[in-house]
Order: sequence, then structure tokens, then C-alpha cells
Amino acid sequence: MEDIRILLVEDEKKIADSLKKGLSEQSYEVQVAYDGNEGRRQFESHPFDLVILDINLPGMNGYALCKKIRNRNPAIPIVMLTALSATDDKIEGFDAGADDYIVKPFDFKELLVRIRALLKRIHTNIPVGNILRVGDLVINLDSKEVSRGGNGISLTAKEFQLLEYLVRNRNKVVSRADIALNVWDIDFDTKTNVIDVYVNFLRKKLDHDYDKKIIHTQIGVGYILKAP
Repeated sequence: MEDIRILLVEDEKKIADSLKKGLSEQSYEVQVAYDGNEGRRQFESHPFDLVILDINLPGMNGYALCKKIRNRNPAIPIVMLTALSATDDKIEGFDAGADDYIVKPFDFKELLVRIRALLKRIHTNIPVGNILRVGDLVINLDSKEVSRGGNGISLTAKEFQLLEYLVRNRNKVVSRADIALNVWDIDFDTKTNVIDVYVNFLRKKLDHDYDKKIIHTQIGVGYILKAP
């Protein structure tokens, strides 16, 4: 764990110093930036294994910084810490490329669990086949390209992750809790409808123009993806 380097971008010095102290006690090496522009400079100048960032940052906000980090490194885990708790804020964060979204105030132990889950997912990633197919749906895991019936479909990073999970579990009903744990790396939160929103995003892109649907709802249970 001593080799894990974390970039923490947080403009509230008291919070930043407290997080750095707590993470350092867990043997993580933490570098702090107090504004978005400095966070970008540090990320581009040094190698990191994980990024934690606030949204309301001076210089460059967290959404913009997240996009720049994600464009430069598609695989690095990114955790957003913010007081913004609305569903639309969470969706914007995930669309910017965040892997997880934690609302302030939060329990430090919860942050540690999220960090460990993200790092475990990255470091235990096992190579798989490059192409996934379900009926006329084709997913290229390398290029992140998706098509149905030969027609290209543009997905955000989180939409792609959700689709990949559904495809890998095709013909199996998955609950919202399953999706929360495996796609967002978070415990199921009954107060959020983010998962339902993203399933609907996928439906509009994958099923809207087709007579035969591939994403179905099992009322009271969850969702299932199957070949038309």
C-alpha cells in the first residue's frame, strides 16, 4: 500500500489537511492541491494511482478537471467529494468521468472503503475478450465503441460501464443494488434514482429506434439484458 499515490484536490484547507493526515496514517502517499489548475498541473507532472477531488474549486471546477484527468488517463480511479447531493449533480459528475461520488459530510471510514474497492478493481482487472456481442449489439472493450445493427452508438463512460455489466450478466436479472455495487462501487442508496436514470439513458440509445428491445425491467426485482 505504501506505493499507492493519491492526488487530493480540495480548496478547504482544514478538510484537505485532515484527509491527508488520515490517508497518510493508512500508508497512502498523498499530494494536495488547493485549486483546480494546480491539481491539473500536479496530475500532469507526477504519476498517481487515484484522484480525490472536490467540485467547487477555484481556478477550474471539479467537473472540468475530472474530464481532463479522464482524457489523459482513462483508467485511473476518480472519487468526487462534494456538498452537492442532487441527482443531476451526481449524473454530471459521473458523466465527467468520476468512478464514485461521495456527499459531504461523510464518514472517513466510508471513504477508505470506496478507495480500497476502486483500487482492488483496477489492480485485479483480468484481461478479457475484446469484443462482447448480444444479438446485433456489439461492444469493443478496447476502443469503447458500441454499435447495434451496424449503427454506431455514442455512450458516456458511465453508460459504457453499465452496459458492459449488463452484457456480462446477460439473461440474468440484476438488482439496482447489484448495479450500485458493481458499476458504482457503492452500497445501494435507496434515496437516489441515479441508476434508474442511467438505465433509461441506455434504453433511449439502444432500444428507442428498434422494434425489439434488449433491456427489460423485472418489476420489483431489477433489470435484464437479453438478445432480441
